[in-house]
Amino acid sequence: MLARALVKRDLGLVYGGASVGIMGVVADAVLDAGGRVTGVIPEALQEKELAHPGLTELHVTPSMHERKTRMAALSDGFIAMPGGVGTLEELFEIWTWGQLGWHDNPCALLNVDGFYDGLTHFLDHATGEAFLRPAHREMLIVEADPDRLLDRMAEYQKPEAKTWVKKGDL
Repeated sequence: MLARALVKRDLGLVYGGASVGIMGVVADAVLDAGGRVTGVIPEALQEKELAHPGLTELHVTPSMHERKTRMAALSDGFIAMPGGVGTLEELFEIWTWGQLGWHDNPCALLNVDGFYDGLTHFLDHATGEAFLRPAHREMLIVEADPDRLLDRMAEYQKPEAKTWVKKGDL
């Protein structure tokens, strides 16, 4: 459903470039629907023959860190689908970059079948306990419906906060 929603809006997909896993399936669906897909994969994974062979564009990076930096530079928004530790690590890093003011793009969770309900409950708890500012919590868009998710991402406005830090200041 996300693939169709992206193609319907003429939005390209930027992702990790692998042919396997849920994102490999999403990439195939976007391509099958006539959409554009850009992959960014580190050399180590490309060498294991995980790179998707049919992408519109494939970038190969020397490291995982450079992969994430390149993906961020190529993207206008970020969506985490159900996934494991790597997905969560990438989500929290790019969301943190947004909190620091290093990008103005929306970050979102596609909450398929309530997959992220526990995480959103925890984030609300962390906000209530003052470990997460309400403005920063509101930066993370959570929706179960891909069309509604993309609507909210299109409407996204970075909240005003006094905690923004320039990338070179750290």
